[in-house]
Amino acid sequence: MPDTKTKASILVVDDNKITCEVIQRNLTSSGYRVFVAHSVTDAAAVLSHRHIDLLITDYKMPALTGLDMIKYARDHFQDLSIIMLTGYGSIKGAVSAVKQGADEYLTKPFTDKELMDTVEKCIKKYKERNIDPAVLYPDNWHRFGLIGQSRKMKALFSTMQKACENDATVLIHGESGTGKELVARAIHYNHKTRSGYPFIPFNCPGVPPSLFESELFGHVKGSFTGATKDTRGFFEASENGSLFLDEISELPFELQGKLLRVLQEKEFTRVGETRHKKMDVRIIAATNQKLEDLVEKGLFRQDLFFRINVINIEIPPLRDRGNDMLLLAKHFIVKFAKQLEKKEPALTENAIAALQNHAWPGNVRELENLIHRSLIMNEKAYLHSAVFPNAMKNTLCREKNLTLSLDEMTRKYVRDVVAHTCGNKTKALKILKIDRKTLLKKL
Repeated sequence: MPDTKTKASILVVDDNKITCEVIQRNLTSSGYRVFVAHSVTDAAAVLSHRHIDLLITDYKMPALTGLDMIKYARDHFQDLSIIMLTGYGSIKGAVSAVKQGADEYLTKPFTDKELMDTVEKCIKKYKERNIDPAVLYPDNWHRFGLIGQSRKMKALFSTMQKACENDATVLIHGESGTGKELVARAIHYNHKTRSGYPFIPFNCPGVPPSLFESELFGHVKGSFTGATKDTRGFFEASENGSLFLDEISELPFELQGKLLRVLQEKEFTRVGETRHKKMDVRIIAATNQKLEDLVEKGLFRQDLFFRINVINIEIPPLRDRGNDMLLLAKHFIVKFAKQLEKKEPALTENAIAALQNHAWPGNVRELENLIHRSLIMNEKAYLHSAVFPNAMKNTLCREKNLTLSLDEMTRKYVRDVVAHTCGNKTKALKILKIDRKTLLKKL
């Protein structure tokens, strides 16, 4: 298997030639392709002629500084990963670098291992946020219109494929915001015979019980006050296609029997009419509740549950889908950047960490709304967690690195906390629960 490091290009920017040579030698020996520049101007020239994955820049340089380098890189090369090198104790410079868009910072002097660990981490982040949808999305992305690489999504695609090959009733279960209607539409529009016919959604809790029969089955003129003409119901409108019964768990118990009878007999009667009408409609139902629990409580008919639960589809929550979250975030960034006529911002490491560690109670819908809002509020070439809601701003990266010693892990955590608080030592002290003298010693 080829070493993927040979495919990563790194630009080192430092006016100290010895520092550049040491870093270049260490990185080259590990398989990276390394370029060197001794000023921001020289670095800009390299960036304009070379594809660079990672930029390592010193903080203090004559004329233009490392912060100028970061600003230039973020304005012109949005997806570039950036590491800032700062002098010992220069935490203010490190914080400024992170605020400007650096992914990581290293305090001089640093060990070879600290350098390599930080570089590998940034290269990994670069690859994650520069995913090519055409390459990484599976064939099912094109067919079902859903994004996902995780094991649970692949299992979902497999079940959906089986549902597309027959007319069995489908019950879709998933939390709010997971995309139940998207799955239902995908099953319908990929069905071998029904795709050319209507897909009709029916919101079960949105219809008053008194209008349930009229809405689903239709009515004839004069059958009740206000019935001024013959009207087709949802079943008739769905003929040869699919009827999507959304949130079927909210259907009043007294109406569940009427629905069951129609599904069993495959025929219905308009309100005010005695003649039965045969139907050829595929039923796809969805709920965000466990119908088995409702059956046990006597709130949902067991016979109706068995009738609709032929093919059971579970949509995994976003928090259980691994890196699918980053795929979706990238997709929404592209989508809303185009709508807002903005350049697509790159996700900083802080933003990625906040996204990965959030619980996502609203699932994909919450992520979509978050990215939309963030792009509206964001004016920079990168997307930092600072534009996220307050509940997400305090999220720190929880990636495990089991190769670090306890002392190294402690120092790393302290640096992360200080950077997270934007250099506010008072806030950092509250989080770390240590005194100022100990904090300065750790830094």
